[in-house]
Amino acid sequence: MATRWRRGRRCWSSVPPTESGWPSVPRTESDGSSGPRTESGGSSGPRTESCRSQGPRNETRNRMTDALTRVRAAYARIEAVDRPEIWINLRPQEEVEAEARAVDAGEGLPLAGRVFAVKGNIDVAGLPTTAGCPAYAYHPDEDAPVVARLRAAGAIVLGTTNLDQFATGLVGTRSPHGAVRNAHDPSRISGGSSSGSAVAVALGLVDFALGTDTAGSGRVPAAFNGIVGLKPTRGLVPTTGVVPACASLDCVTVFARTLPEAEQALSHMATGTPPALPGRAPGPWRIAVPPLDQLGELDEGWAEAYEAAVAQLSASGAEIRTLDLTPFTEAAAMLYEGAFVAERYTAVGSFVDKLLTEGGEGLDPTVAGIITRARDIPAHQLYADMDRLSSLRTRALTELSDADALLLPTTPGHPTLAEVAAAPLSTNARLGRFTNSTNLFDLAAVAVPAGEVNGLPFGVMLIGPAFTDERLARMAGLLQPETRLAVVGAHLSGQPLNPQLLGLGARLERTTTTAAAYRLYALRTTPPKPGLVHVGKEGAAIETEIWRLAAEGLGRLLSTLPRPMTLGSVELADGSRIPGFLCEPAALTDAEDITRHGSWRNYLKRRGH
Repeated sequence: MATRWRRGRRCWSSVPPTESGWPSVPRTESDGSSGPRTESGGSSGPRTESCRSQGPRNETRNRMTDALTRVRAAYARIEAVDRPEIWINLRPQEEVEAEARAVDAGEGLPLAGRVFAVKGNIDVAGLPTTAGCPAYAYHPDEDAPVVARLRAAGAIVLGTTNLDQFATGLVGTRSPHGAVRNAHDPSRISGGSSSGSAVAVALGLVDFALGTDTAGSGRVPAAFNGIVGLKPTRGLVPTTGVVPACASLDCVTVFARTLPEAEQALSHMATGTPPALPGRAPGPWRIAVPPLDQLGELDEGWAEAYEAAVAQLSASGAEIRTLDLTPFTEAAAMLYEGAFVAERYTAVGSFVDKLLTEGGEGLDPTVAGIITRARDIPAHQLYADMDRLSSLRTRALTELSDADALLLPTTPGHPTLAEVAAAPLSTNARLGRFTNSTNLFDLAAVAVPAGEVNGLPFGVMLIGPAFTDERLARMAGLLQPETRLAVVGAHLSGQPLNPQLLGLGARLERTTTTAAAYRLYALRTTPPKPGLVHVGKEGAAIETEIWRLAAEGLGRLLSTLPRPMTLGSVELADGSRIPGFLCEPAALTDAEDITRHGSWRNYLKRRGH
């Protein structure tokens, strides 16, 4: 079959370069001095700033709709898609609606109106934690800190999701609850171990979801389902309340359809203020790539898709350099083939042994085999592997040198369910070729969509030094072409609906006016908003803000756009045309013509608002 590669259908957006911290609203951060802390890559290079602010966040309510409406829509969507294998435990709708009413009745919270899912190895109060093994279930008295922080910010948990049992696997098939099928092609795997969380996001059931990542479980499912996966630096997000896979390597991760949504969630999950960013020489982003022959065998069309992503980064101004991938792939093989897998036995081995003596009901045989074989690894092998890993890490960091990131395909290919069933161990091992070494080397990563091959998502990941999480996000933003949006009313800076733009990663480009061909009307809506109508020679110039945002972000915004608002082509004072909010003529019947004020802000000011 001929290979078809297409870039840009699944889009996501980057952190606005003029914002500090994780994106929800623009803010600055202090390092204890009198001014904001920033770090510059030089006058002609990229700008990056510290990840987060310690203390209260200066955020405003940032919702696409009210929480109750969003919850009801989520449950309707869950019923419509009919994918029961996604969930281990789904909370009763009545219970979740009661929580949503409380959120709507309270003070504005930054994540109010957002719904999320939690991987089944992370504690959610009121639901059993099973790690994908019903016999292992326990009932936590409280949420894991990451869950508690998100709920405190107004986000609402719908339930816990399916996973490769005990978070052991990259395939999403090793579960007594059934294989989680891919969101785009049910004959293919979803990826694991955070399978249910990724598919719940990809199918639009939740706004974001929590996963974990030891060997790539927060990135492989993102690639296979066409979404974003953030794997933070180890220690940036607490793992308390998480059933360990390999406790020294585990990270809690987040999936979302756009990068700003993922980063906003991560900002509430993270702990404290990270260390100062590693220094970098001035200049453009420097991105390392290996020779193609070091990538090994890739699925048909994947090499071309990867090269296209490299070319896009180069065209966007990044400096591309070559590195030797050998230390990365050699370390990746050590994760399961060496002694480090013994930590999985430390986590749940005694439980697995006991359950096997009782008949092994509910145990996945592949997972049980991996864990029990790890019991007999000698201690001297662990120390030998630790020495070898230290040497490989030194080589890897030397190869990275002053590069800001390493760009790789997230996986070498995308197998079918049948292929995994036929060769469960070798197929899984292949999937971790590029992801397994990240936590062993204590690196950060972000996995993002980079087009399609033969109608299925293709993904890449950027890997960089610890605590460069935000830098990686900004580099990844170069892969996303942006669009512009003209706004004249309630989405203007400081207006009630502006947080919708900020939450989608939009950034203000400039303020200008329309061509002198429009009239502005005050509509009878809640919240108050104007209607812009093109009338030609009888019109006037209206103050307009031009915002930049990702195409998918614009799509999400439009999906919530109520009548009588519409999207159309707006002519600006310089004669150019860009998408912008207009109004259906039928809504003007009882609307006040406020064109004489020249702008929505002037109208509100004269009315005393």
